[in-house]
Amino acid sequence: MTSEEFNRIIMPLRPELLARAHGGTTADQGAEDLVQETLLRLWSQREALATHPNPRALALLTLRNLMRDHWHHRQLEREQTASPTEQAYTDRTSEVHSDLQLIARIVDSLPPLQQRIFRMKEIEGYKREEIQQILGCTDDSLRQNLSRARRRIKEEFIRLTAL
Repeated sequence: MTSEEFNRIIMPLRPELLARAHGGTTADQGAEDLVQETLLRLWSQREALATHPNPRALALLTLRNLMRDHWHHRQLEREQTASPTEQAYTDRTSEVHSDLQLIARIVDSLPPLQQRIFRMKEIEGYKREEIQQILGCTDDSLRQNLSRARRRIKEEFIRLTAL
């Protein structure tokens, strides 16, 4: 493939590649660098590119692979430069996230009325009077169902995390 053919076939893909790169990176300069690196790789493969059935797909695939490589590289750099405090914070953050997912699954397994009352009170922030009005229940039944829901969530969480 000559440089004229490359410019005619591949260079019109540059805006699309740049848009894709912007979607996967946070910095404008990083997106531009990824596109330039993609074009360089395609240029080095220009002989094979001449017979390729879909040069656009190859360009997008090359960009995607480069974006993945850069992402992995940044992750490794972060892990290597993270101080013990930052690492502990990261570990704790992921632990809290998994605990929240577990609690969400436990809430999903509650009986429908307890689930709805718990969500309205603890997640959506409704006041007791509002919940009573919406559900048409008494203060005693509301307190009882909320207490049962909280107790069941606590018991299930302890049971599942004590393993």
